[in-house]
Amino acid sequence: MPQAGLNIILHAHLPYVHHPEYDYIQEESWLFEALTECYLPLLAMLNRLKADRIDYRLSLSLSPTLMTMLQDDLLKQRYQNYLIARQKLIEAEIKRTIGLPDQQKIALHYRQRYQQARQLYQDIDANLLAAFKQHAQAGNLCLLTTAATHGFLPLLRQNQSAVINQIQIGLETFSQFFGFRPKGFWLPECGYFAGLEQLLKEQGIEYFFVDSHGIEGASEKPEQGVYAPLDCGNGVMAFGRDPATSRQVWNAAEGYPGDADYREYYHDIGFELPAEYLRQFLTDEELPGKTGLKYRRITGRTDEKHWYDPECAERKAREHAEHFIQQRQRQAQELDKPVLMTAPFDAELFGHWWYEGPVWLEQVLRLAASDRSELCCQSSEDYLASRASVQKATPADSSWGDQGFHRQWLNDSNDWIYPLLHQAADDMEKLAQDLKSLELTGLQSRAINQALRSLLLAQASDWSFILTTGAASAYADRQLEDHLARFYYLLDGLRKNRLDESYVAALEIMDDIFPSLDFRQYW
Repeated sequence: MPQAGLNIILHAHLPYVHHPEYDYIQEESWLFEALTECYLPLLAMLNRLKADRIDYRLSLSLSPTLMTMLQDDLLKQRYQNYLIARQKLIEAEIKRTIGLPDQQKIALHYRQRYQQARQLYQDIDANLLAAFKQHAQAGNLCLLTTAATHGFLPLLRQNQSAVINQIQIGLETFSQFFGFRPKGFWLPECGYFAGLEQLLKEQGIEYFFVDSHGIEGASEKPEQGVYAPLDCGNGVMAFGRDPATSRQVWNAAEGYPGDADYREYYHDIGFELPAEYLRQFLTDEELPGKTGLKYRRITGRTDEKHWYDPECAERKAREHAEHFIQQRQRQAQELDKPVLMTAPFDAELFGHWWYEGPVWLEQVLRLAASDRSELCCQSSEDYLASRASVQKATPADSSWGDQGFHRQWLNDSNDWIYPLLHQAADDMEKLAQDLKSLELTGLQSRAINQALRSLLLAQASDWSFILTTGAASAYADRQLEDHLARFYYLLDGLRKNRLDESYVAALEIMDDIFPSLDFRQYW
């Protein structure tokens, strides 16, 4: 067995964006872009590895909000409409760029990519989860999940039931989609606090992931550092991110995605071509905006970006994969002991933010599986099943956000959120305890379950993160206000026995998530 194991984990998550009340809402494109550039290319990669009988290992965490959106019939139809509209734009681009060979080459590349995405989506009958499940059943893909709406657990712990419900409902949702409960759990934003391991153990979880300083600052200094998991004292294992492995992929200055030959994310024809031309294919609400068609490469620290060359970029991605494997082998030799290098990433890095990422990842998995490699890919479950070395201590409170703690989700731009969330969680718990022993009408049961959905959606870490970055902050603001307003409308109606059935039904359609939710299970 090779001396070093490489444990790659992709965490796929998007906030719940579901608006049947509108014909168009810009934020739905977050899902459509991720499907086209990340999730479908990831599935295509897994299909190729299976066809070539590559014995790879990869872990994939899917958030309950993302799983729900992927299975939503309205969003499926809107995604297919999105693909059709983009393909019409691409055909126009191929005509427009006649006589402009550098640009037409890119337009032809996009034609192929969008045709492949549309064909694969049709081949799997728009059921991405079933396709991932097939790869998991084959034994190469390890599936995990996370909290119900990706709530940042360290900042919800003032009300323990809020943390427990996020964990439990997340696991139940995964089980409903896949038919089994996962052994591993992705802590949203890798946010850990002491005692969380006990709540995970109560739900049958065997392992989770933290950032490197969560291991390095543990209650007792681990001899093997991040290169072996940490037994938190109750048999639940914490795997720490290896900073050297992650830095080569993630770091903005040193990482591969910043290479001059790769596609420039921030240059898009939706901002560069005349609106009169683009209006033939996009609505006024979409303009100016991202089309997904980007013709420039990173080039360097300059505004004069050169034309993108897809073939050159793909070669560079393969070279970077070879370099990555060589560096990991050298790292293992320098450590001179059996090690596991844990490398967790946002799945959306691969294809969306880093367009060539799926090519790089596939080559890494192929190289690691070759007979010549001194490195092998292992999942956390492979490692634990081998009875390999573990350490025992309590991890330090930590996250993988800015400065390693909670600043990304708690700062001057968003600190107003948490008193409201804490109060709402307390109010929900009190009302649920008052009502759980009573015989409720069907409408009352629906209303309190819908109130719990509204609370869970308000607790999503995405809203505080978006407010910190400033991008789409108006949408995040509105979502928080809407979810809390719906929550308190329902609680007030329950307390006063004044519920409008048509309004409750409307909320059930708009926030159509966790359909089997029963509040009595959680208090």
